[in-house]
Amino acid sequence: MENRTGLNMAEEFATLDFNSSRLEKRFIRTMETLAGQPDKSIWLSSENQAEYKAIYRMLGNGKLDKEEILRSHRQATIRRMVQSEKTILAVQDTTGLNYDTQTKMEGIGYISDKTLGVNIHSCLAVTVDGLVLGVLAQSSYNRTQPKDDTRTHDSKKVRLLEEKESFRWIQTLGASTIDVPEGVRIVTVCDREGDMYELFDEADREGRAFLIRIAQNRKTIENGKILDEIRKKECFGRVKTTVARNSRKGLKEREAVFQIRYDSYAIKRPEKLDKVKHLKASRQVNVVYVREEQQEDAIEPIEWFLMTNEPVEDYEAAYEKAVWYMQRWKVEQFHYVLKSGCAVEKLQERNMEKTTTLVLMYSIIATFIMNITYIARIHPQLPCTVCFEEEEWKVLYCTANRTKQPPEKPYTIAEAVTYLSWLGGPKRAPSNGPPGVKTIWIGLDKLNTLLTYKEWLTNSVGQV
Repeated sequence: MENRTGLNMAEEFATLDFNSSRLEKRFIRTMETLAGQPDKSIWLSSENQAEYKAIYRMLGNGKLDKEEILRSHRQATIRRMVQSEKTILAVQDTTGLNYDTQTKMEGIGYISDKTLGVNIHSCLAVTVDGLVLGVLAQSSYNRTQPKDDTRTHDSKKVRLLEEKESFRWIQTLGASTIDVPEGVRIVTVCDREGDMYELFDEADREGRAFLIRIAQNRKTIENGKILDEIRKKECFGRVKTTVARNSRKGLKEREAVFQIRYDSYAIKRPEKLDKVKHLKASRQVNVVYVREEQQEDAIEPIEWFLMTNEPVEDYEAAYEKAVWYMQRWKVEQFHYVLKSGCAVEKLQERNMEKTTTLVLMYSIIATFIMNITYIARIHPQLPCTVCFEEEEWKVLYCTANRTKQPPEKPYTIAEAVTYLSWLGGPKRAPSNGPPGVKTIWIGLDKLNTLLTYKEWLTNSVGQV
């Protein structure tokens, strides 16, 4: 069974090299199979028992190199980056995968307290207008022992950075820029976990740009506090924008007005790092303060303190940084697709190495689901052929519109996503807004089933 829903795996992994052409072909075939029904188990996704066994033989093959899979996908991602824009956001974050019932999995560890699983730290390439281009880096880690709540806060500070879990943020800062050609500017975007002086220092020394949400009220060289200081600044301007719905908090999409403030500060190296000689005593950073004006419905206003080493010399530059940070939400969506759309927490492999290899494979599939969702919003007039082959868009049209007569010419990608949403659920009213990633992965699953049945019908009884 070949996945026919848009992602050309042979093209995506054109540079793949396992030193075995047979293994490379099996890997590409497996990716096509898993992408066809990403929320199903390998058993249910496979065409038959022979394919199911072949996939597990592949997963047990010592030549199947996770780093080579990522390298090949990175090359395809970088090609898309070069074709897209000069500025690419490298958005990184961590999520924990719960395998609490997999007590016999070799290499299993703890992700928090007494929960078994693995932490996955990913970095996505995202355009400034919100298109997810692929995975730039991914790593995994867990703890051999449950979380130790007896250690004091001060005792945690004495460890070297390389010994801390937070070191992954700095490692990913470098890994995300490997092989990226000149002319493409990478800006690392992190939430408050990335607020580390060591990261600022590393980025400046290596000439890498960053945008990080501030967690600590750091001291300036004048002994002020950056958060206290920026709050005192006058508002340089206001911007009206749409805030996406937050299903977790039960908040609907709304219009909001944001105040923008900005300034430049020289921040001190924290005293606990004074013995780390390679860290400069101070660093010059720019701070952008974004705050939502209070609404009548008393919703807690959005408030961001953002730190960057990119120039912020006027209101337009400050607003640009706020727009960039809004795209950090894409990595949260990625985790949602990975866990719900690709059901990676239901994997039942015998060891952690196989599990993390499959997580990477499903991560690549998850970025495609996001890509097809958002490309229709960002570039609605593009032809549907950017994501679908001829047979796919014709079957999609006929099924969604309940007709036997396919169109002669391709329609737009926006129309294709609308038809997918009809397969993924009831027809949506215009007031419902564009379809989300869940509707799209359900629609893709149903389209793949239709294409598979059509192929079977053609091969079995000679009819189309």
